Amino acid sequence: MSFFEENKRYLTISLVLILVIGAFAGGYLFARQGYSITLSPLKVVNLNRDGAPQELNWQILWDAYDAVLEKYVDRPVDRQALLYGAVSGLVGSLNDPYTVFLTPTKSQQFAEDLKGEFSGIGAEIGLRSGILVIVSPLEGSPAEAAGLRPLDKILEINGETTEKLNIDEAVSKIRGPKGSVVELTIFRDDFVEAKKISITRDTIVVKSVSSEVKIQDGKKIGVIELTRFGEDTKSELDKAINKLLNEGVKGIVLDERSNPGGYIDTAVEVASNWVKEGEPVVYEQFGDGRKDAYKASGVPRLAGLPTVVLVNEGSASASEIVAGALRDYNLATLIGKKTFGKGSVQELLNLPDDTQIKITVAKWLTPNGKNINVEGIQPDIEVDLKQENLDAGNDPQLERALQFVSEKLK
Repeated sequence: MSFFEENKRYLTISLVLILVIGAFAGGYLFARQGYSITLSPLKVVNLNRDGAPQELNWQILWDAYDAVLEKYVDRPVDRQALLYGAVSGLVGSLNDPYTVFLTPTKSQQFAEDLKGEFSGIGAEIGLRSGILVIVSPLEGSPAEAAGLRPLDKILEINGETTEKLNIDEAVSKIRGPKGSVVELTIFRDDFVEAKKISITRDTIVVKSVSSEVKIQDGKKIGVIELTRFGEDTKSELDKAINKLLNEGVKGIVLDERSNPGGYIDTAVEVASNWVKEGEPVVYEQFGDGRKDAYKASGVPRLAGLPTVVLVNEGSASASEIVAGALRDYNLATLIGKKTFGKGSVQELLNLPDDTQIKITVAKWLTPNGKNINVEGIQPDIEVDLKQENLDAGNDPQLERALQFVSEKLK
């Protein structure tokens, strides 16, 4: 029978499934192709490493299915739930947090997340060494107001341990209607013990671009903050750049802190404001060794301006692609903290009955060939941002970036 009618390619985080509890996520390139796969009802023929055929006995699955239907104590059993559980177990065996099966409900929720408006706490989550963590809280979100920070460990959700939860399961537990409350048990490296934090869910609207002019040592420096790489980012960034250039800025600070990622096309468009047309912004490397290049296009209007890219532990996926490209071409200096390390590529494939599978198919490499997955990107100048800075309304990372750009203009 025909399984895949079309597929969608995208980039995620970061990490990471972009959730109703988090801004996107954890970004995405969509293309379309047709798929048709025919499976034997019992056996699939594979090849051993030496090329000899090997048969997989699918009768194991059917016998187990029959046993559950006939023997399980609480009958009748939900057959649809059994099917979904079997597929979830199949992809779960890959031990890849970014490869997941989406039921119709979760597929719909995922599509809503990509639109940039959703109901939740406003934070993206991911897995780091098997532990559920905050990738980044959104500016102005309930998560930020509650004091959540990148790399905070989520030990419990409403009193239930997260030890064996995958990202998809965690989303289901944290997700909820506007006005409802979720309690997270959080541990941070500088905590003496874990803390319980209650967060009231709200409608989150993600604005991807904001900008302002800062005066440093009498010089005008444009600060552009990117919170995600969404559908509206290119047009909003074009407006911001036009405004800053018209105001006569002489340098740029691109703030990608706590940006979990987004569409790969948008990442390339952002980088194209600095990278020369035709130069690779990022390479996509597949399991068979093939590498595809995503190249800059258009006029690099900011290439001649001293630039700093601000990054931190919540900068993931598309954020890392832009930061890596600008540094590889010596077009920017990176300041802040080491990035999250989400450099894998997922395809979103449509299955029957409105279900989907999100599967990792490739890795991202910077123009110089650096694999950012897991490793992340180390900044050129490391500057910490501590809780006491936030409490006092200070931003030493931004201050250092403005100072650096000002010194370049002397």
